[in-house]
Amino acid sequence: MKRPCVSMKLNAPGKRCARRSPGRWALGLLQLSFCAAALLITGSVAAQTRDHLTEQETDLVRFHQELDKRIEVFIKAIDRRFAIINGKSQPDSKKLTKDEPEWGALPHGTRTELLGDVAGILDEAITNIDDVSRRDEKNPLISRALRKLTTAANGYLAQLAILRSQSKDADEQAAIERVADNANQIIEVGATLPPPTTESDKKKKKP
Repeated sequence: MKRPCVSMKLNAPGKRCARRSPGRWALGLLQLSFCAAALLITGSVAAQTRDHLTEQETDLVRFHQELDKRIEVFIKAIDRRFAIINGKSQPDSKKLTKDEPEWGALPHGTRTELLGDVAGILDEAITNIDDVSRRDEKNPLISRALRKLTTAANGYLAQLAILRSQSKDADEQAAIERVADNANQIIEVGATLPPPTTESDKKKKKP
């Protein structure tokens, strides 16, 4: 018994029912499989992509052109994340200047993601100091910014020691070590700085 044609238009008198060859069906299914796999891969990559600063925090970094003020933004952004991780109240959001952009909503994410943010922010802070140092190694803002970042980094290591003892997650532990590596680099360089100049030292230098 002949199989009826799906399309009535194709079943015209004197014509055989048009059938799609098995090869074409296989090719179509293969193409669909490739498309589905591509979508899954794209979705996976998108899920792994995460900016270490929020849009508002990025605006604040762009707003502050002076190195020491920009480092303060990085430190504040890190403090926000540690406050979330440790379940503590957020640091004071007082503006450095009146026309400074708003800090905006708090960052979201798992502890591992937030720690990854911290590592990325420290890395960007280091890059900013390096960039200024290459252009003008005698710039007084370099030592000022590095001292602020070194003080903050020492505090981060103390917090990381507590988190390290509490965490049993491999990804979280890896994020902790990445933050610790960046913090230790900062502290190592900060230790080479000369002692800060006091007001009495400034007066002594005057003729």
